[in-house]
Amino acid sequence: MLEINSKDNNLFKRIKKLKQKKYREQEKLFLAEGIKFLDFSKEPNYIFIDSDFDFSVIQERLNKFSCDKYILSSQLFKQLTSQENSQGVILIYSFNEYSLEEIEDNIIVLDKVSDPGNLGTIIRTVDAAGFKDIILTTGSVDCYNEKTIRSTMGSIFNVRITYLTEERMVEFLKEKNYKLIATALDKTSIPYTEMSLSNKNAIIFGNEGNGIGKNLLDIADEKVIIPIYGTAESLNVAMACGIILYKVRELIK
Repeated sequence: MLEINSKDNNLFKRIKKLKQKKYREQEKLFLAEGIKFLDFSKEPNYIFIDSDFDFSVIQERLNKFSCDKYILSSQLFKQLTSQENSQGVILIYSFNEYSLEEIEDNIIVLDKVSDPGNLGTIIRTVDAAGFKDIILTTGSVDCYNEKTIRSTMGSIFNVRITYLTEERMVEFLKEKNYKLIATALDKTSIPYTEMSLSNKNAIIFGNEGNGIGKNLLDIADEKVIIPIYGTAESLNVAMACGIILYKVRELIK
């Protein structure tokens, strides 16, 4: 296992830049932190281990990967970690890139969802409910944000995520004859338990503060709402996603 002790090391400088979105997009690489990621089958590009961490306890899990592995000085590792109490392991992965042709019959659409934790929880929920495809409109949070990756608990490897402009997304959904079901606080919305599905459905969830944009609402084939029985103003978007997707799963069984 190789060691890196200098902040001037070219690989270290390259990896440190991945903490910024623009460099992740340039390199098509992202960071995932935590021992849990060693349990997944996806091969990383690199593995970095804190020199203060006794990696003998994970040696067997490390051995299953053929990528280069590095021990970073604790001082350098602290510049990469995003966690206050790090487990001492950071993995670098390539982006999961897909074409529109791979998208299947039911899609989750996220319109400018902005919170990385919410997106990570939604990705995990989509995976748990047995769906594969997520389209995010341009302007949504980066799915490779470190907080998002952590919140997915590995589900980032099990879904297909595509970013499209609103115009291109609408063009694609109409061209492929998707039924557009929007979750919205709207006077024309029906209870989600009464929604009707087509053979191809796009379930749309909106921004945490502003909901779904007007253009998407205007073209929705059906609008649904989750009733609020208490005094809360609304539900968190990730929670709403879970409720509705499990209802969709029940309906398409």
